[in-house]
Amino acid sequence: MDLEQISAQLKSEDSKDRMLALASLRDVPAAQAAPLIRQALHDKNLQIRSMAVFALGIKPDEESYDILINLLTSDPDYGIRADAAGALGYLEDPRAFETLVRAFYEDTDWLVRFSAAVSLGNLKDPRAHDVLMQALQSDEVVMQQAAIAAVGEIGDLEAVDEILKFAQSEDWLVRQRLAEALGYLPTPKTEPALRYLEKDSQFQVAESARISLTRLQKRKDG
Repeated sequence: MDLEQISAQLKSEDSKDRMLALASLRDVPAAQAAPLIRQALHDKNLQIRSMAVFALGIKPDEESYDILINLLTSDPDYGIRADAAGALGYLEDPRAFETLVRAFYEDTDWLVRFSAAVSLGNLKDPRAHDVLMQALQSDEVVMQQAAIAAVGEIGDLEAVDEILKFAQSEDWLVRQRLAEALGYLPTPKTEPALRYLEKDSQFQVAESARISLTRLQKRKDG
């Protein structure tokens, strides 16, 4: 489909047509795709809206940042706010830091807070340390996973002692996130922890620990 056809299909009465049109923008350059994606931001179908919000993070133009910030701070639907938080992470725009921190502390829905924590990792801003330490205290296991992964992305060496407390987590995905994150966190405690995780009964955890040990060794040999 060319851009005119996609634009026309985005106005179709059939939600399947509109969804396919949005999906077909995958192969269109961001500068041309973003204005068409914006057409779908107010679609009456929530799934299409959600796709459009996410797509703005992948195919942004100069208007995308402001739109996503506005959606994160004011959309009544928590799913859309969570999508906007996630999309801001894809933009990797440092200006989003304060808004994502506020969303983490103030939004009432855990999914939005989870997306904000993930995106703070994507921004790789060391100022996220305090937020991520707070996220580690969450009762939500997925929040712990997000925080540990973000600590690794940021390279937050000060957080190593805190994340090592999860080496015996009952949730193997938490242990896997820890094994992955430690590959980016060279400290005296890192290698012993990875040797421990390398013996994990869950294959994915042990494999992630092995990959991280290799990564650290390469870094040493660098």
